[in-house]
Amino acid sequence: MTATLIVLAITVTMFIIGRIRSDIVALCALTTLILLGVLTPEEALSGFSSSVVIMMVGLFVIGGAILQTGLAKTMSHKIVQLAGGNNTALFVLVILVTAFVGAFVSNTGTVALMMPIVMSMAAQSGMQPSQLLMPLAFASSMGGMLTLIGTPPNLVIQESLMEHGYKPLEFFSFTPIGAVCIAIGLIVMMPLSKMFLKKKAKDGNEQKGRGKTLDELVNEYNLNSGVRRYLITANSDIREKTVAELNLRNTYGLSILEIRNENNLRGGLIRNITQSLATPETILAEGDIIYLMGNTAQMDEFARKSKIKKMDKNSIDFYDLGITEIVLMPRSRLIGTSIMNSGFREKYSINVLGIKRSKDYIMDNIANERLTAGDVLLVQGKWSNIEKLGNEETDWVVLGRPEKQAQQVTLDYKSPLAAVIMAVMILAMVFDFIPVAPVTAIMVAGLLMVLTGCFRNVEAAYKTINWESVVLIAAMMPMSVALEKTGTSAVISHSLVTSLGSLSPTALLCGIYFTTSLLTMFISNTATAVLMAPIAMSSAMEIGASPYPFLFAVTLGASMCFASPFSTPPNALVMNAGGYKFSDYIKVGLPLQVIIGVVMTFVLPLLFPF
Repeated sequence: MTATLIVLAITVTMFIIGRIRSDIVALCALTTLILLGVLTPEEALSGFSSSVVIMMVGLFVIGGAILQTGLAKTMSHKIVQLAGGNNTALFVLVILVTAFVGAFVSNTGTVALMMPIVMSMAAQSGMQPSQLLMPLAFASSMGGMLTLIGTPPNLVIQESLMEHGYKPLEFFSFTPIGAVCIAIGLIVMMPLSKMFLKKKAKDGNEQKGRGKTLDELVNEYNLNSGVRRYLITANSDIREKTVAELNLRNTYGLSILEIRNENNLRGGLIRNITQSLATPETILAEGDIIYLMGNTAQMDEFARKSKIKKMDKNSIDFYDLGITEIVLMPRSRLIGTSIMNSGFREKYSINVLGIKRSKDYIMDNIANERLTAGDVLLVQGKWSNIEKLGNEETDWVVLGRPEKQAQQVTLDYKSPLAAVIMAVMILAMVFDFIPVAPVTAIMVAGLLMVLTGCFRNVEAAYKTINWESVVLIAAMMPMSVALEKTGTSAVISHSLVTSLGSLSPTALLCGIYFTTSLLTMFISNTATAVLMAPIAMSSAMEIGASPYPFLFAVTLGASMCFASPFSTPPNALVMNAGGYKFSDYIKVGLPLQVIIGVVMTFVLPLLFPF
């Protein structure tokens, strides 16, 4: 027991100090317990095969797909429009929308999604972002209490119940508890945010050097005004011809930016869009959509002669293809070379769309334009090819971070499909007549998100997984086994029972909540839940009470931690953007945390009797 407690104490201390990554600390603790003989290798590795860990990996992927397809953003925008010009209504809607999204998406992903929306709404309404950002972070955590999958501690207590042979919780068993938390949050945060969070956010100097957004580049170079889309029909004269045969540059002074093909299946639910650059050998086919750039009068003339159909929407989309700027270095080998002979297309499959030289923008007839030092080139190509520009060459510098821009481009045509997959997954987890285990439903949904193209590629899906969190949880789970094997859990639970259980089950429930809440201020909520769940279970069994209210107290104490900017990732995410200090979390978060604990001490026994 002593060795286990020492390892636990050192682990918690290292978590608090934070100089070493939490997953490394957890793995060191796990390895130490193996070397000390407290755990067998099989027991130590059991966490990596836990259904909780597998579900979390799947949920990271599903949450990433919801963000990648723009589904969550679309849902949020539509609801937020209801606020009108009322700041109070705006505040309430921010809380409710965030909580709703947080019920199905990780709290970190929810905050990452909602932050730019909230910043924009604040600017439009005249509210200071600081009045909304901290409530946004808190609401994402409270929303996690609405569903089984909303936050990892919920899955932890589910696992604890199943291990001890109790009836598992249903998907919406948490909803009444989450609803009470959100109601308390609205009542408490509204006056506190007005009193303590009236401060200006930082001026955004940290954004300098990030590069221009895709929309900024489109507007700066005025691309949309010089681009039109045309559909190749069965009657088109250019059907089955190569791009070289058209000789557009010499005949009309036009360029083909891209060729797109769209396939709609099952009434538009499944849409596939492929984008490709036009090479001289590319054969145009019926159904292809070509993006022409150049003089609009020449486009009309070409369209009339070739019998292609003009389409309404002319804006440029960035699914497979993207754009960025590169600046030529003073000693670049390309200086004095024409665009035609620069090798961008041949070597990288990259188009040069325009040149910015000093304050002038050169967009027409650039093929023969000779490059000079300091020229800024607007280039277009597949995102992977754009990344190669920065990886392989010293003749230029890529402005901004194309890989980040690619990640931010939403595959909006896939959002209906993502919505259906998520809905089916939820139905499978909610209704018992569908004979699919929750972990299976999540695994299937995650695979479908990847296989149906809701991600740009498989690598993008893997990038959505927070492996540090996964390893941390998997490595900390066996700690509960060590606590139980050595009798540590029994001693702690007995101490709680001795000191509080003799008073009443309510007092014990309160003690478990605030013990968990205190511990969560220093280590992750998931790690806290893993440590406290067996203690709560043992305490309940010792006094002969139902474990349900005590385990709910654990997940509440682990999730409702607002008194520190470092207790949860969402709290830390909004700190700089809102211009908050540590004291701001104490002023707003601590009262909320305490009030929720006090109220839920009496509400939990009503919902789940002792």
